[in-house]
Amino acid sequence: MTERTAERPKESGAEIRRLVERAQQGDREALEELYLIHFDRIYSYLHMTVGNRHDAEDLTTQTFLRMLEAIGKFRFQAAPFSAWLFRIAHNLSMDHFRATKRVQPEEEVPEPIGAEQDSAELEAMHSIGRQSLLALIENLSDEQQQVLTLKFVFSFANGEVATILGKTEGAVKSLQHRALASLQKQMQSD
Repeated sequence: MTERTAERPKESGAEIRRLVERAQQGDREALEELYLIHFDRIYSYLHMTVGNRHDAEDLTTQTFLRMLEAIGKFRFQAAPFSAWLFRIAHNLSMDHFRATKRVQPEEEVPEPIGAEQDSAELEAMHSIGRQSLLALIENLSDEQQQVLTLKFVFSFANGEVATILGKTEGAVKSLQHRALASLQKQMQSD
């Protein structure tokens, strides 16, 4: 992982669990803290998924509204709270695409807030690398793109990606393997 990728929340699993339990009891401060911890990652994921800032902002708001409505039903099981929240975001983005049934114009995906600033030369190199990588990734299926994004940009484990996408862990591994094989083949042919 590079410095420029979205980082996991610095809070421990135990701290997230305490915040969720407090939020389920109606603690407004705990809800605000959960929002602050997860906002950047949810927004970045949705922006990468839908391709434009306006829709990503709208879907991010909807994600957190759904969190507020359903947090009382959340139970800690195999998947962490963040995977549950990403599942909500994923479902909303799929509903968005079904409703619009059109391709959204793409924008530059913003870097997560809090990333350290690089020199202008390093930033240019990162940008060139990102642009060529994004061009290669665009040739993958939507599911393959989502698996790679969740795994390598947002650092989710296979089980968490499976929960978010509503797939089995084996299906996630297969999608990842096919996506990486396809990328390797594309890079060798260039």
